[in-house]
Order: sequence, then structure tokens, then C-alpha cells
Amino acid sequence: MPRVLVSDKLSPTAVQIFKDRGVEVDYLPELGKDKEALLAAIGQYDGLAIRSATKVTEKLIAAADNLKVVGRAGIGVDNVDIPAASRRGIIVMNTPFGNSITTAEHAVALMFAVARQIPEANASTHAGKWEKNRFMGVEITGKTLGVIGCGNIGSIVAMRGVGLKMHVVAFDPFLSEARASELGVEKVELEELFARADFISLHTPLTDRTRNIISAEAIATMKDGVRIINCARGGLIDEKALVAGLKSGKVAGAGIDVFEVEPATENELFDMPNVVCTPHLGASTSEAQENVAIQIAEQMSDYLVKGAVSNAINMPSITAEEAPRLKPFIKLAEVLGTFVGQVTEEAMQEVEILFDGATAAMNTRALVSATLAGLIRPQVADVNMVSAPIMAKERGIILSEVKRDKSGVFDGYIRLTVKTANRTRTIAGTCFSDGKPRFIQIKGINLDAEVGEHMLYTTNPDAPGIIGLLGSICGKNDVNIANFQLGRNRPGGDAIALLYLDAPFPPDVLEELRANPKIDSAKPLRFDIGN
Repeated sequence: MPRVLVSDKLSPTAVQIFKDRGVEVDYLPELGKDKEALLAAIGQYDGLAIRSATKVTEKLIAAADNLKVVGRAGIGVDNVDIPAASRRGIIVMNTPFGNSITTAEHAVALMFAVARQIPEANASTHAGKWEKNRFMGVEITGKTLGVIGCGNIGSIVAMRGVGLKMHVVAFDPFLSEARASELGVEKVELEELFARADFISLHTPLTDRTRNIISAEAIATMKDGVRIINCARGGLIDEKALVAGLKSGKVAGAGIDVFEVEPATENELFDMPNVVCTPHLGASTSEAQENVAIQIAEQMSDYLVKGAVSNAINMPSITAEEAPRLKPFIKLAEVLGTFVGQVTEEAMQEVEILFDGATAAMNTRALVSATLAGLIRPQVADVNMVSAPIMAKERGIILSEVKRDKSGVFDGYIRLTVKTANRTRTIAGTCFSDGKPRFIQIKGINLDAEVGEHMLYTTNPDAPGIIGLLGSICGKNDVNIANFQLGRNRPGGDAIALLYLDAPFPPDVLEELRANPKIDSAKPLRFDIGN
């Protein structure tokens, strides 16, 4: 039974979901604050469920010998070392949809609060003052709202803006014209958004590209009296530049829920006129907290029990519905990669994966990851579907993926082509109704061969006596051949043989075989056929 540690506070409902789905769970919500205790305990667990308090560092990941998945109840995964997790093959999941409405509503609330100076007016009135003329606001209706990042949360803010009779302009490199039209917004470049917007609301992740996207230079290009809202991530705004803009009057107000340094107990933005600050409350509603807790429990359970992957940061998603159908082809892709990885001794330069027929309609991202894992595993034993794409990229491998309609007798198959500096290798395979992977083409030679745990692959000119040669060398050295498959491209052309063995092929016998002039090459193969 898989075992999960919950090291931050989650709802009792979420904890019960783990139990109901066959996962053993330890609920220790204070453990995330104790680095040493967490470090000592983490090796026992298959899964770790967290919020923001637990820091999943490289040191913690190194101690997590059994860890398969980290689940973050929320959107942000700043507290997880994703590259370190990926290198160890640990899936990192979040819940990008559970608090989307809550965060969007908070952004809109801050926009109203800044437009009408509500917090300052409230404090003044509570103090017994009646400063009606001091708090002159601006209307929302008819103003231009600039939304930077039009994903889950940004699109909700955009729709709310349209509902408030604002003109909404949006910048997002991934926003299509069709989606913009559906939302009722105008897609623009960032420079145009800065120049036109009366209100700017940020809804983009913090990356090297987006860090300080609101800079002194950006503020200089904005309209006088612009109001800026950030409920996304601290670091998107250069806070010193914002302070300067507020002091100069270029920026009329700001609503800030996230800060460069959190917890933010001291900040120059505090106590500035018409700056509304909240302590990272974007996702802080009872509904959102419950939603993300339940979602992460369901996602982690589905992965640990069924192999389904959803909302993963570093792994292609695999739904619970497609997992049973996809599983045999993931195994096939891995086997094809393992074959080529074992027979290739030179550095791989290019990898092409062709999906023909039914396989082209499958989740090919998962199949590509499985193929790469198989390719790299002969050199790096602990590689898996999470870490393989990263390792391939680090090695400078050029990867291409091709999809095409059914072109042969098989409903669907996968063909792998790997190029090195001196040669090109190809192999293709499919799965029959029994779900077992089969080789259907090697080196351009058609055949129908099962996958065995221990095999020997040989290449040779098509000439009489090869079968006898293989049999005699194996026989005199007590190597039992359980089965074999042969193939050739034409009479007298190139031929291959696959020998199925009861145990690994002995190294000394392999050397004897390779020394024979009738054998071009001989490669021992081993496949994990247990699952």
C-alpha cells in the first residue's frame, strides 16, 4: 500500500480521501516547519502533500529514497526544487484550478479598493474624521483594464472586467485570437498594454522572463495615473520602481497581495497613500482551501494507485481513463528505447519518434518521455519518464516527433530512429490485443518478435550456416536458446537474429561469437518484462 505524508495543514476531508482510495496517510501538519525531523522521516514515504510551509529542497529530495510524487495544494510551487525533483524522477503536482476564482475575485476587490481608496477612507472614518473631499475616487466603468497573463486566473479577471463594462486588453504569448474573441478582450503586445491601460492586473508565473516585468522603464511608458494590481507573484514588480512611481504621481495607486520577500513584515510600500496591501490572501477563502486540498488528495491517490497523472509540472498528464489503454504503449515505447540504448555505444545526436495510426491519437508526450527513458537507461540506471526529457536536453539530443495516419497493416505502431555521428538505427513495434509489446521491424527488416528478458541481437550477411554457427557456439558453451527469430531484407542481403535466452549471455561466449568473421555484430539485451 502506498504511503503519503501530509506535512502541512489539509482538511480532514482531504485526508479521508487518501484513506478511502487505498493510500496509507500520516497527517503531521507541523512537520513541515521542522526541517531536521522532516529530513529524517521522508525516506518512508511514496508521496508528500504540502501547502506553502514545507520547503522541498534538494537536500530533502536527496533523502527521499522512495518518494514518487510531491503534491502542492495550491498553484505556486516556489517552495519545491523542481529541477532536483525531476532529476530524481519525482513528479511535482499542483492544483491550478482550485483557487482560480478566489484569486481572481481578490484582484477585482483590490481594483475597487484602489479605485475608491476604500481602506484609507475606512480608517479615517473609524477615527472619527469626516474627510469626504479627501477621498476622490475614479469609476471603473469605461476604463481600460490591462491583463498580463490570460490563463486560468487572468481569463476570469478579464471576464469580470468585461462584465463591469471595462475595455479589456490582454497580453499573453499563448493567447489565441479565437480565445481572445471568446473572452471579449483585445489581444495586444505588452508595450501597447502599458500605453493604454488605466488599470493593470498581473496574472503570470514568475520566471526569468517575467521577473520585474513592471520595471522603472515599463512604468515610464504607462499612462499618468495608472493603477497596478498584483495578486500573482512577488518579483513581477520591481518594488523600488513602484515606490518611485507612486511618489512621483505617475502611478495613482496599487493593490499588492504578494511581495518580493515574504512574510513581508517591513516594506517601503507600507503606509504609502493609496497603496492597499494584503498578506498573500489571493487563495484565502474557505472554499478555495477546501477545494485545493481535496484536489491534491485525489490527484496523488490517482497517481499512486492507478498511474494517472494530472496537473503535473514536470510530467505529461495521463488521465485515469486513458491510463489502462496507454500503459501497454508506454511499455512498448520504453522497450524500443531500451533496445536502441543497449546497442548504441556512440553519443546520440538526433532522435525521431514516429507515431503511426492509432498511436498518433494517443498521449504522445507521455510516449515520448517513455521512449527517452528507455534510451538513456542503459547509461543512467535511475532515469525515468520525469527525468528523461531533461537528461536528453542536457545531452544536446535533437528530438523530433512525427504523427501520421495509418500507413500499413497495423492499426498503430511506434518507430524510433536514432542518429549518431556514424550511423542511423531504426526499430518499430506495436502492441497486439494481449497488451504485450512486439518488435515488427529492426534495421528496416520486417519481423514479428516478442520481447524477452534476456536476448541476443546479431547482424550478419544473409548466407548459409548462420543458424548452425549460432547453435554450435551456444551449444558447446552450455548456453540454452529458448527461442529465436530471424529476418532479412532480401536474399543475400542483410540479416538479423534475435535469440531468447534463459540467462544473460556469457561475456566470454560473446567474445567468441564476435570474433567469427561471419558475424558483423552481436549485442546482449536485457528487458524488464515484469510490468
